[in-house]
Amino acid sequence: MTTGNDTKELKRLFDTGAHFAQVRSRRHPSMKPFLVGTRGRQEIIDLVKTVEQLEAAKTVMAALAKEGKTILFVGGKIEIAALVKKAAQSIGAPYVATRWLGGTISNWTEIKKRVDRLAEIVEKATTGTLAKQHTKLELVKIEREKKRLEGRLDGITALTKRPDALLVVDTKHEKHAVKEANDAGIPVISIMSSDCDITDAAYPIVANDTSRKAVELILSELVEAFVKGQAA
Repeated sequence: MTTGNDTKELKRLFDTGAHFAQVRSRRHPSMKPFLVGTRGRQEIIDLVKTVEQLEAAKTVMAALAKEGKTILFVGGKIEIAALVKKAAQSIGAPYVATRWLGGTISNWTEIKKRVDRLAEIVEKATTGTLAKQHTKLELVKIEREKKRLEGRLDGITALTKRPDALLVVDTKHEKHAVKEANDAGIPVISIMSSDCDITDAAYPIVANDTSRKAVELILSELVEAFVKGQAA
């Protein structure tokens, strides 16, 4: 049964173009139940189901927040990376808004060493210890190392352990991150279009994952649910 709130939510999603899926030739077989027709060559997503999925994902976000869990935001596609970073930063969550660094989950111990190394360089630079302990040539090399680490680790420098959940935009694009999470038994919440495999996410939200407006709306609602969970 559709409530008044569901109808409003559906309209908000529709207005962002969230209902536009991929062309039929790109459809993953698992997505057929979530599509209602076509417009030209483009398939159309059943937003009634999207609303239900979004509500389920919001409940999960609130529960994770209430339990003090860590959610890693992942989305490196050029058109949505800035939105993913902004959403994560708004709640102080870690994020990967560039290319996924292989091993972030599957080889966390090694990644943590790099995170700790970057923290060490930053701390020594701040206190002036670096300049006292190293020659000018060594300092140049350390600065290069620092920039390289910052480029690779941007967004996960405050991550102290493996995340408890992933919030992913486009599981197909982020297939390496999703595989690492699934292999580790870490639940994936995902905004995903018709070219993705629905089974890749424990909590899928089928919607247009290339529309900035659609992604921004869904992310804002998930973040809002997380904040409410923290306050509960």
